[in-house]
Amino acid sequence: MDDTTVVVTGASSGIGAAVARAFGAHGATVVACARDTDALDAVLEDIEDAGGTAEGLRSDVRDEFDMERLMETAARLGGGIDVLVANAAVCHGSPGEMPLAEDSYAAFDDSLRTNVRGVFTAVKEALPHMTSDSRILVPSGAIARDAKPGMGAYAVSKAAAEAAVRQFAVELDQPVGIVDPGLVATDLTGGDGRDPDDVAPMFLWAATEAAPDDFDGGVLDLKAWKQATR
Repeated sequence: MDDTTVVVTGASSGIGAAVARAFGAHGATVVACARDTDALDAVLEDIEDAGGTAEGLRSDVRDEFDMERLMETAARLGGGIDVLVANAAVCHGSPGEMPLAEDSYAAFDDSLRTNVRGVFTAVKEALPHMTSDSRILVPSGAIARDAKPGMGAYAVSKAAAEAAVRQFAVELDQPVGIVDPGLVATDLTGGDGRDPDDVAPMFLWAATEAAPDDFDGGVLDLKAWKQATR
Protein backbone atom coordinates (compact mmCIF):
# COMPACT_ATOMS: atom_id res chain seq x y z
CA MET A 1 0.00 0.00 0.00
CA ASP A 2 2.99 2.28 -0.49
CA ASP A 3 1.10 4.43 -2.99
CA THR A 4 -2.11 4.57 -0.96
CA THR A 5 -3.26 7.57 1.07
CA VAL A 6 -5.83 6.86 3.76
CA VAL A 7 -7.79 9.37 5.83
CA VAL A 8 -9.22 8.17 9.15
CA THR A 9 -11.49 10.38 11.25
CA GLY A 10 -11.87 9.73 14.95
CA ALA A 11 -8.47 8.05 15.07
CA SER A 12 -7.50 8.72 18.67
CA SER A 13 -8.97 5.53 20.12
CA GLY A 14 -10.98 2.40 19.46
CA ILE A 15 -11.64 1.29 15.90
CA GLY A 16 -10.22 4.48 14.40
CA ALA A 17 -6.87 4.11 16.16
CA ALA A 18 -6.60 0.41 15.31
CA VAL A 19 -7.49 1.02 11.66
CA ALA A 20 -5.00 3.88 11.35
CA ARG A 21 -2.22 1.70 12.80
CA ALA A 22 -3.14 -1.21 10.52
CA PHE A 23 -3.03 0.87 7.36
CA GLY A 24 0.26 2.42 8.47
CA ALA A 25 1.77 -0.99 9.14
CA HIS A 26 0.91 -2.01 5.57
CA GLY A 27 2.73 0.95 4.07
CA ALA A 28 -0.09 3.41 3.49
CA THR A 29 0.30 7.12 4.14
CA VAL A 30 -2.14 7.76 6.97
CA VAL A 31 -3.71 11.14 7.63
CA ALA A 32 -5.74 11.01 10.81
CA CYS A 33 -7.79 13.39 12.90
CA ALA A 34 -9.44 13.57 16.29
CA ARG A 35 -10.33 16.14 18.90
CA ASP A 36 -8.05 14.58 21.54
CA THR A 37 -4.62 15.61 20.29
CA ASP A 38 -2.62 13.80 22.98
CA ALA A 39 -4.24 10.45 22.19
CA LEU A 40 -3.98 11.12 18.45
CA ASP A 41 -0.28 11.91 18.76
CA ALA A 42 0.28 8.57 20.49
CA VAL A 43 -1.36 6.75 17.56
CA LEU A 44 0.76 8.68 15.06
CA GLU A 45 3.89 7.84 17.00
CA ASP A 46 2.98 4.16 16.93
CA ILE A 47 2.64 4.30 13.14
CA GLU A 48 5.94 6.12 12.67
CA ASP A 49 7.77 3.87 15.15
CA ALA A 50 6.67 0.93 13.02
CA GLY A 51 8.18 2.58 9.95
CA GLY A 52 4.98 4.10 8.57
CA THR A 53 4.13 7.59 7.38
CA ALA A 54 1.50 9.51 9.31
CA GLU A 55 0.17 13.04 9.69
CA GLY A 56 -2.42 14.18 12.19
CA LEU A 57 -4.60 17.21 12.69
CA ARG A 58 -6.87 18.25 15.50
CA SER A 59 -10.12 18.30 13.56
CA ASP A 60 -13.79 18.16 14.43
CA VAL A 61 -16.00 16.35 11.91
CA ARG A 62 -18.85 18.68 12.85
CA ASP A 63 -16.88 21.56 11.34
CA GLU A 64 -16.75 21.60 7.54
CA PHE A 65 -13.74 23.92 7.56
CA ASP A 66 -11.79 21.46 9.70
CA MET A 67 -12.71 18.69 7.26
CA GLU A 68 -11.72 20.81 4.27
CA ARG A 69 -8.33 21.46 5.86
CA LEU A 70 -7.88 17.77 6.72
CA MET A 71 -8.61 16.58 3.19
CA GLU A 72 -6.42 19.25 1.61
CA THR A 73 -3.57 18.16 3.91
CA ALA A 74 -4.04 14.53 2.87
CA ALA A 75 -4.09 15.44 -0.82
CA ARG A 76 -0.90 17.49 -0.53
CA LEU A 77 0.89 14.76 1.39
CA GLY A 78 -0.21 11.80 -0.69
CA GLY A 79 -1.20 13.26 -4.05
CA GLY A 80 -4.88 12.45 -3.49
CA ILE A 81 -7.10 10.38 -1.22
CA ASP A 82 -7.48 6.68 -1.98
CA VAL A 83 -9.45 5.59 1.07
CA LEU A 84 -11.65 7.49 3.52
CA VAL A 85 -12.68 5.80 6.76
CA ALA A 86 -15.36 8.10 8.19
CA ASN A 87 -15.17 6.65 11.67
CA ALA A 88 -15.69 9.52 14.14
CA ALA A 89 -18.72 9.03 16.37
CA VAL A 90 -20.04 9.81 19.84
CA CYS A 91 -22.39 8.08 22.26
CA HIS A 92 -23.82 10.16 25.10
CA GLY A 93 -24.45 7.57 27.77
CA SER A 94 -24.06 3.90 28.56
CA PRO A 95 -25.27 1.38 25.97
CA GLY A 96 -28.64 -0.04 26.94
CA GLU A 97 -29.30 2.78 29.40
CA MET A 98 -30.26 5.59 27.00
CA PRO A 99 -34.03 5.52 26.35
CA LEU A 100 -34.73 7.80 23.41
CA ALA A 101 -37.47 9.74 25.18
CA GLU A 102 -35.04 10.54 28.00
CA ASP A 103 -32.26 11.85 25.74
CA SER A 104 -31.59 15.53 26.22
CA TYR A 105 -32.02 17.79 23.23
CA ALA A 106 -28.32 18.60 23.40
CA ALA A 107 -27.31 14.91 23.35
CA PHE A 108 -29.70 14.12 20.50
CA ASP A 109 -28.49 17.07 18.43
CA ASP A 110 -24.82 16.31 19.02
CA SER A 111 -25.29 12.62 18.18
CA LEU A 112 -26.75 13.51 14.80
CA ARG A 113 -24.33 16.33 14.18
CA THR A 114 -21.30 14.11 14.86
CA ASN A 115 -22.43 10.70 13.67
CA VAL A 116 -24.43 11.77 10.61
CA ARG A 117 -23.36 15.24 9.58
CA GLY A 118 -19.78 14.21 10.38
CA VAL A 119 -19.99 11.43 7.77
CA PHE A 120 -21.59 13.80 5.27
CA THR A 121 -18.95 16.47 5.84
CA ALA A 122 -16.01 14.06 5.64
CA VAL A 123 -17.25 12.55 2.38
CA LYS A 124 -18.18 15.88 0.84
CA GLU A 125 -14.78 17.43 1.56
CA ALA A 126 -12.83 14.32 0.50
CA LEU A 127 -14.51 13.96 -2.89
CA PRO A 128 -12.57 16.71 -4.74
CA HIS A 129 -9.37 14.79 -3.91
CA MET A 130 -10.59 11.32 -4.91
CA THR A 131 -10.61 9.33 -8.13
CA SER A 132 -13.28 6.88 -9.22
CA ASP A 133 -11.09 4.09 -7.82
CA SER A 134 -11.09 5.58 -4.32
CA ARG A 135 -13.17 3.92 -1.63
CA ILE A 136 -15.28 5.32 1.20
CA LEU A 137 -15.89 3.17 4.28
CA VAL A 138 -18.24 4.02 7.14
CA PRO A 139 -18.16 1.87 10.29
CA SER A 140 -21.57 0.98 11.70
CA GLY A 141 -23.35 -1.80 13.55
CA ALA A 142 -26.48 -3.89 13.69
CA ILE A 143 -28.11 -1.34 15.98
CA ALA A 144 -28.65 0.80 12.88
CA ARG A 145 -30.90 -1.91 11.42
CA ASP A 146 -32.19 -3.79 14.47
CA ALA A 147 -33.50 -1.56 17.23
CA LYS A 148 -32.68 -2.44 20.83
CA PRO A 149 -34.00 -0.79 24.00
CA GLY A 150 -31.90 1.90 25.60
CA MET A 151 -29.78 2.85 22.59
CA GLY A 152 -31.40 6.26 22.11
CA ALA A 153 -30.03 8.85 19.75
CA TYR A 154 -26.97 6.71 19.02
CA ALA A 155 -29.12 4.10 17.26
CA VAL A 156 -31.02 6.82 15.40
CA SER A 157 -27.79 8.44 14.26
CA LYS A 158 -26.29 5.18 13.00
CA ALA A 159 -29.44 4.42 11.01
CA ALA A 160 -29.25 7.89 9.50
CA ALA A 161 -25.55 7.48 8.72
CA GLU A 162 -26.30 4.25 6.86
CA ALA A 163 -29.01 6.06 4.91
CA ALA A 164 -26.44 8.68 3.93
CA VAL A 165 -24.13 5.90 2.72
CA ARG A 166 -26.87 4.45 0.53
CA GLN A 167 -27.65 7.84 -0.96
CA PHE A 168 -24.00 8.58 -1.67
CA ALA A 169 -23.66 5.15 -3.24
CA VAL A 170 -26.31 5.79 -5.89
CA GLU A 171 -24.90 9.22 -6.72
CA LEU A 172 -21.11 8.86 -6.65
CA ASP A 173 -18.61 7.13 -8.90
CA GLN A 174 -16.66 6.00 -5.83
CA PRO A 175 -17.92 2.88 -4.04
CA VAL A 176 -19.32 3.79 -0.61
CA GLY A 177 -20.00 1.05 1.89
CA ILE A 178 -20.78 0.25 5.48
CA VAL A 179 -18.32 -1.91 7.43
CA ASP A 180 -19.96 -3.72 10.34
CA PRO A 181 -17.31 -5.45 12.50
CA GLY A 182 -19.82 -6.55 15.11
CA LEU A 183 -19.50 -5.60 18.76
CA VAL A 184 -16.07 -4.06 19.34
CA ALA A 185 -14.58 -3.13 22.71
CA THR A 186 -14.48 0.67 22.66
CA ASP A 187 -15.62 3.53 24.86
CA LEU A 188 -18.90 3.49 22.91
CA THR A 189 -19.62 -0.12 23.93
CA GLY A 190 -18.44 0.16 27.50
CA GLY A 191 -15.47 -2.07 26.71
CA ASP A 192 -17.55 -5.05 25.60
CA GLY A 193 -16.73 -6.92 22.41
CA ARG A 194 -13.79 -7.83 20.20
CA ASP A 195 -10.44 -6.11 20.44
CA PRO A 196 -10.27 -3.30 17.85
CA ASP A 197 -6.93 -4.66 16.62
CA ASP A 198 -8.65 -7.95 15.74
CA VAL A 199 -11.13 -6.29 13.39
CA ALA A 200 -8.82 -3.67 11.86
CA PRO A 201 -7.75 -6.12 9.09
CA MET A 202 -11.38 -6.20 7.99
CA PHE A 203 -11.08 -2.55 6.98
CA LEU A 204 -7.90 -3.24 5.01
CA TRP A 205 -9.72 -6.01 3.18
CA ALA A 206 -12.69 -3.73 2.46
CA ALA A 207 -10.35 -1.04 1.16
CA THR A 208 -8.25 -3.26 -1.07
CA GLU A 209 -9.76 -6.66 -1.85
CA ALA A 210 -13.53 -6.62 -1.46
CA ALA A 211 -15.31 -6.32 -4.80
CA PRO A 212 -16.83 -2.82 -5.04
CA ASP A 213 -20.14 -4.23 -6.26
CA ASP A 214 -20.35 -6.33 -3.11
CA PHE A 215 -20.38 -3.36 -0.75
CA ASP A 216 -21.34 -0.22 -2.68
CA GLY A 217 -24.39 1.01 -0.82
CA GLY A 218 -24.47 -2.12 1.31
CA VAL A 219 -22.99 -3.71 4.41
CA LEU A 220 -19.81 -5.73 4.72
CA ASP A 221 -20.09 -7.76 7.91
CA LEU A 222 -17.92 -10.24 9.77
CA LYS A 223 -19.43 -13.19 7.94
CA ALA A 224 -18.57 -11.73 4.52
CA TRP A 225 -15.02 -10.94 5.64
CA LYS A 226 -14.38 -14.37 7.14
CA GLN A 227 -15.82 -16.19 4.14
CA ALA A 228 -13.67 -14.14 1.76
CA THR A 229 -10.44 -14.54 3.71
CA ARG A 230 -10.61 -18.05 5.14
